[in-house]
Amino acid sequence: MIKRLVIAIIVLGLVAVGIVGFEMFRSKMIEDFFTSREAPAVTVPVFEVEPRQWTPVISAIGTVVAVRGVELTVEAAGIVKELGFTANDSVEGGQLLVRLDDAVQVADLNAGRTQARLDEQALKRTQELRERGVTSGVNLDEAEARAESSRAQVAKLEAVLSTKRLRAPFAGTIGIPNVDLGSYVTPGTVIATLQDLDTLYADFKVPEQQFALLDIGQTVRVGPEEGSLRLEGQISGIDPRINPATRLVSVRAEVENGDAQLVPGQFVQIEVQLPREGDVLTIPQTALVTSLYGDHVYIVRQAEDDADKLVARQAFVTAGRRTGGMVEIVEGLEPGDRVITAGQNRLSNGTPVTPDNDVEPAVSTEGDMGGAGAQPGDGDADAAGTPAGETETRPAAGETETRPAAGETETRPAAGEAETGPDAGTAGAGEAEAPESGADGGPDANGAAQE
Repeated sequence: MIKRLVIAIIVLGLVAVGIVGFEMFRSKMIEDFFTSREAPAVTVPVFEVEPRQWTPVISAIGTVVAVRGVELTVEAAGIVKELGFTANDSVEGGQLLVRLDDAVQVADLNAGRTQARLDEQALKRTQELRERGVTSGVNLDEAEARAESSRAQVAKLEAVLSTKRLRAPFAGTIGIPNVDLGSYVTPGTVIATLQDLDTLYADFKVPEQQFALLDIGQTVRVGPEEGSLRLEGQISGIDPRINPATRLVSVRAEVENGDAQLVPGQFVQIEVQLPREGDVLTIPQTALVTSLYGDHVYIVRQAEDDADKLVARQAFVTAGRRTGGMVEIVEGLEPGDRVITAGQNRLSNGTPVTPDNDVEPAVSTEGDMGGAGAQPGDGDADAAGTPAGETETRPAAGETETRPAAGETETRPAAGEAETGPDAGTAGAGEAEAPESGADGGPDANGAAQE
């Protein structure tokens, strides 16, 4: 009995030693695989740094106002008898817009004109009689006075009649009418707004530190949002006083509003163009990475141990002014350096890279800034190792992963779940699962190590 127990203990010990030895051998083989395996090169877009012409700008936000714009109102009270416009009509200067009830004024004017004609006829007869010597000079003077008084009375009645009629003071676009036919209006009642949209003012403010950079006639670019500053104009006025409360100076630019792209009261982005500078090192803003340790970029360099191999090297830089999707580099780069403009979240010092500008994401030079960690291209293999065009499906908790044949989709278990297969029960009995090759060899090998 004791002999059998000893033999069983020895057999169990040998089995345990075999299992432990196999696991150690398996771990050693996986470690050797990763140690000897070279990381695949990451395809990245690059930008060559070289001195360029640079147009610095002063960026600001402002409000558009019309050069000529008024709220139309009437001078006298009355009932609206005629509306000579509809919303958004283009009207000419002097065009009749509104006519109030003016029957009394028209009658008075007709009576005044009749009296004026009668006084003019009396004046002519008196002049003829005076020439013949039939009448005295006193009668002539009285006739001239009555005629002059009648003309003045007609002018007065015409002025009174004009208060009952509203005419456009200048050409422009009229807004929505605030009254209808039959409405009773009083002086001060706003009938509609009239705006000349051909030329607009853009009012904005800049810090006092930039006051010395401003000058009358400087070119400005205006648009409703950054990246679409399509309208150009010139600075027409600079306030000679800096607001002591805000430390800002008011500036006004005159802008030709082609195709009525802007409307008065609209919020706009404004850039004041400063004199061009030469020999300035600039890079796309997508190449600059901001972190807690400072701004840095990744530069493509030759590997120290292999002249034919290219790697990414981190370089800290000092950034300067920014405009049009580009940023000035004051310190940290030299002409000829090639900086990586996308995919920085997959890089570290010494990561092998393959420059290829065909995968560069679209970046607008008008101010649209792409993300610093944007992935270049939709068809590249992602960081998890899934090739372009394949589908990765993760099973729910408790389900198993099935390894498909070549060309089929692959199903992976969720994080923290056990991976099982047809041979899962015998894997520990003497058969180690070999790491898969291909684009996702690394992640698969990691999974094998966890099993």
